[in-house]
Amino acid sequence: MLTRKQKHLLLKFFSMFSVIRGYNILIIVIAQYLASIYILAPDWPLREVVLDLNLFMLVLSSAFTIAGGYIINNFYDSEKDLINRPNKSMLDRLVSQNTKLSFYFVLNFLSVVMASYVSFNAVIFFSLYIFGIWLYSHKLKRLPFIGNLTSAILTITPFFAIFIYYKNFETVIFFHAMFLFLIISMRELTKDLENIKGDLAQNYHTIPVVYGEHVSKAMLTSLALFTLIPSLLLIAYFDIGHMNYFFYFSTFLLLAFIVLLWRSKTKLHYLVLHNILKFIIVAGVFSIVLINVDVVLNRI
Repeated sequence: MLTRKQKHLLLKFFSMFSVIRGYNILIIVIAQYLASIYILAPDWPLREVVLDLNLFMLVLSSAFTIAGGYIINNFYDSEKDLINRPNKSMLDRLVSQNTKLSFYFVLNFLSVVMASYVSFNAVIFFSLYIFGIWLYSHKLKRLPFIGNLTSAILTITPFFAIFIYYKNFETVIFFHAMFLFLIISMRELTKDLENIKGDLAQNYHTIPVVYGEHVSKAMLTSLALFTLIPSLLLIAYFDIGHMNYFFYFSTFLLLAFIVLLWRSKTKLHYLVLHNILKFIIVAGVFSIVLINVDVVLNRI
């Protein structure tokens, strides 16, 4: 049996894990490695990619920066989250704001230290990334369009770091990035619809608050249709192996998303739509291995 003190420490651990959204960070780490192996460095021996210390440091630096970003975002959104996510907010508040800020600075410091192992350019890159996340959390997320665009860019920035590292400029990478960027943009706008009550209360000028739900739905429909373009181009013109099944399935889900979107009226409805988009993102990460299912055996 755990003592009272041990239970308290365990709750605080889960609280901090909730704040930094450790499950999201794990998915991003996996995505960075899979993207490196299958898309960005497909001709490198598997061992060289997996055991590349520079790549490891870039991935670790990304993870620390993102964790710090979740902390500072939680810090600025604490009042809004009490309205939109009361249960999660109560768990997050088990750790004091001072402790969260201390973790924030430590994580950002470690991120820069890890980046310094790779190069001075990596230090500049992650320093700007840290500043960009802070600026978004403090100011930009309250603005329509700019907040959504900045959030989507910041979300794909860790992949841009390893893209620069491998210097692979093939067209197929551009279309993969376009697909991911559009899906993330849809997710951000859907989250705004889901959280409209808290945004109104805290005077956030998001797209649904400023322009209304109908305009937001029209924008989401347009984004979903635009997302079909890179999907169909990847299927038709590029060798993506069995990953084409993922893009067929995501096309079906996006069409279903549009139908459900125009029938959605409540927070629960928008939560379902948000989860559809999250599923597409997570499924896309693990579907990368379908590009070449024999790659592990052939490249050892």
